[in-house]
Amino acid sequence: MLSRTADHLYWMSRYTERAENTARMLDVNYQTSLLPQSAAVSKVGWQGMLSISELMPAYQAKHGDVEPQRVMQFMVRDESNPSSIVSCLRAARENARAVRGSLTTEAWETQNQTWLEINRMLAGGDFERDPGQFFEWVKFRSHLSRGVTVGTMLMDEALHFMRLGTFLERADNTARLVDVKFHAVQSDFFGAASEKDQEYDFYHWSAILRSVSGFEIYRKVYRDVIKPERVAELLILRADMPRSLHASLNEVVANLALVGGEQSAETQRRAGRLRAELQYGNIEEILANGLHAFLTQFLDRVNDLGARISRDFLLPA
Repeated sequence: MLSRTADHLYWMSRYTERAENTARMLDVNYQTSLLPQSAAVSKVGWQGMLSISELMPAYQAKHGDVEPQRVMQFMVRDESNPSSIVSCLRAARENARAVRGSLTTEAWETQNQTWLEINRMLAGGDFERDPGQFFEWVKFRSHLSRGVTVGTMLMDEALHFMRLGTFLERADNTARLVDVKFHAVQSDFFGAASEKDQEYDFYHWSAILRSVSGFEIYRKVYRDVIKPERVAELLILRADMPRSLHASLNEVVANLALVGGEQSAETQRRAGRLRAELQYGNIEEILANGLHAFLTQFLDRVNDLGARISRDFLLPA
């Protein structure tokens, strides 16, 4: 396969996944903001949203103080923000258009229809009328894109590069979400919380779980009250949790093996080693050594994998 074609397919999937993850994080902040809480607590949530995406400097340069409505506009419809939902979906559609011949008709039409529809919705004010419904629509279009791809594409290198892009992006986003959200409430690990704090914690942790479609999975796996260390274990180490770091790395390793050769032996070794650390990891050990340090190192290694995949297979940056 031409590196140019592989590059477009890989980034098409990464941008689609990024749009979905941005919608998930915005949705959980929007839903949490509807709960009774102080303006200061609400502001911390929106600042965390910008920190996850490393967009705080860009936002402040344009809008100054953090305000919920401005953050949502910046993260949804601001075309000057490369990580906004509209920018991600435009980039996904442009990458798909560049390799139209490598996609099935259904896969191309799904991408194209998503782009046409989001422009119509934003112009018609659908987002402002009901942000929650708009975020659900973005998630649904991402699910549809993934399902159509797996259901209609030949299981060859094109599909493998698309899967690589999807799961590398998912690993990166889940790690950022866990890091920022746990960092914001790290005091929860220490001391006994008041009844009011425990009530807030329940909504906080259940919101985090819902942002990765993990609330029902948590209930099924642990059958207990929501505890921070178990949320961390679910989102980092559980291979049967679809959006966990472990599950994402399983997919990255599997798809790398299917496209790899001699030139990518070191990339495969590094991906395998990172997956092995998650496979045999222990949440008590990770928390004892520092969750933030673990996730920072994980993000560095995922970024290194992305750079190596680009060097081994894709267009030179």
